[in-house]
Amino acid sequence: MLTLLRRRAVSSVVPLLVVVLGVFFLARLTGDPANLYLPLSATPEMRAEFAARNGLDDPLISQFGDYLAQVVHLDFGESLRTAQPAGEAVLRAFPATLQLAGWTMLLAIVGAVVIGSLAAYRPNSATDRIASFLSSTAASVPDFWIAIMGVLVFAVTLGWLPTSGTSGAAAWVLPVATLLIRPFGVLVQVVRGAMVSALSAPYVKVARAKGASEPRVVFGHALRNAAAPALTVAGDLAVGLVNGAVVVETIFGWPGIGKLMIDSVLQRDFAVLQAAVLLTALAIFALNILVDLCHALLDPRVRQRAAA
Repeated sequence: MLTLLRRRAVSSVVPLLVVVLGVFFLARLTGDPANLYLPLSATPEMRAEFAARNGLDDPLISQFGDYLAQVVHLDFGESLRTAQPAGEAVLRAFPATLQLAGWTMLLAIVGAVVIGSLAAYRPNSATDRIASFLSSTAASVPDFWIAIMGVLVFAVTLGWLPTSGTSGAAAWVLPVATLLIRPFGVLVQVVRGAMVSALSAPYVKVARAKGASEPRVVFGHALRNAAAPALTVAGDLAVGLVNGAVVVETIFGWPGIGKLMIDSVLQRDFAVLQAAVLLTALAIFALNILVDLCHALLDPRVRQRAAA
């Protein structure tokens, strides 16, 4: 397990550096922050003073080197907009995204395990056909369309739910439902396929021959062996939720890392944008490593390959 952890950590270093390099230079393509933070009547001297005060007058390579040196010491710079440490702004926003993604994945996994197992228990039955149709449809619908239609129907037309905010359970319904539908559809299909194979395996027939109850056969024997592929897909979907939260959080005004990124781009707040992308990338890499470790715990073959 330690070998697997070490290998995955080392293999994540280069992609992380690429992310840091890309966001640093691409952020500069959004324009000169002085055009936003200085009045239209600003003189060249005022612009030069603004650039020097914020370290924007050096060559880009020098700025990037200084930034890397700061990151090593966990210093992400200061926000141009608020003059507060960029890292603190990101850490304040990140829990909201984690809560949104966490509840979404929990509901998606629980629902998919139940529906997928019921569909696989009797293949080609009415339950199986309905579950397959609905899950295929859910997996194909884009998040932004669901968000827009949810606001139009349940917030604007019916007035049942708020369009933004985090106060009260009602404010969670539309964001969670928007992020939930596609992962739920994908996981139902994965769980169903894995469970169909598991339920036809010899060890399941042996368990039934020994008199094991059907719930024990389905959830105790088959589901345990079908969990590995579902877990891998769930990890990939969780990573997608963090990325997809950018659109959903912007639509619903959710005060998470996604909305913070969009606001930072619009405000040309380079330090906050860089810190937000870096922390998100670290969270994604950590999540991928955690999924690999869980997969190794469930599948001895993975542990053997890692130890080789």
